[in-house]
Amino acid sequence: MKLLVTGGAGFIGSNFVHYALENTTHDIITLDALTYAGSRSNLEGTLDSDSHRFVEGDIRNRDLVDDLVEDVDAIVNFAAESHVDRSIDTAEPFVSTNIQGTQTLLDSARSHDIERFVQISTDEVYGEVLDGVFSETDRLNPRNPYAATKAGADLIARSYYTTYDLPVLITRSSNNYGPRQHPEKLIPKFITNAAKDEALPVYGDGSNIREWTYVEDNCRGIDFVLEKGVPGEVYNIGSGVELSNLEVTEQILAATGSSESLIEFVEDRPGHDQRYALETTKITDLGWEPKWEFDEGLAETVEFYLD
Repeated sequence: MKLLVTGGAGFIGSNFVHYALENTTHDIITLDALTYAGSRSNLEGTLDSDSHRFVEGDIRNRDLVDDLVEDVDAIVNFAAESHVDRSIDTAEPFVSTNIQGTQTLLDSARSHDIERFVQISTDEVYGEVLDGVFSETDRLNPRNPYAATKAGADLIARSYYTTYDLPVLITRSSNNYGPRQHPEKLIPKFITNAAKDEALPVYGDGSNIREWTYVEDNCRGIDFVLEKGVPGEVYNIGSGVELSNLEVTEQILAATGSSESLIEFVEDRPGHDQRYALETTKITDLGWEPKWEFDEGLAETVEFYLD
């Protein structure tokens, strides 16, 4: 299958490109605008592959998108503004890229009879869950501008399935960690701060809980959905590994040999969800299951950033 992978120089997108080129027969065109969160260096080792072509450009550029989509079988849309704190400061870039950009891709996919359109989403669209887990049929209740724009993108993507019979599939993963993540995010930020003997700023009391999935497991799950998923369906991807932000911080300090005195509790951010957790029966029924234990994935991640 020939894929257009948008946002493929970012964190999850670049890991998917690496995974797909190493483990599948997909040919890939990567489209990325190379904003602050995307980098050619994330694709190092793939750019000279006969199965891979990189294009610098924006998913909101209709002419460019049409030219690329004409030559592929499927689209996997990772392209997004994704940092919650930035969305709280200003939501406009998130609305523009995450919603309008997705619409541009959907329109082009419809025009060219694309075989599969995989929209990459997040567990944050469900909001917080204090007990139990979220299933794919639960209502969306995003609580920050980033999550709201991802929910909007999900809804418009599903509307194209219902209205135009476009073969849309959506994946919603829990918090990802691993190599190539921008150091503004918690785990890479804390690893690099610890390595420099700088403070690790923990929001509130550090009790907020996230479900942590190693990025390679998510990439395998996305490929399972691409190959085996049912159009019109949503698939949660998670690990079942729930840790508080403070527990993650303490494990990072232990892995880097740093002192817990580096922990600095700071004022909590607005609308900070307390807990996320996902029901993943639908994707495990496709044959997928997570392979990475958290400590194994964290060790790989620490090694990557220290190198």
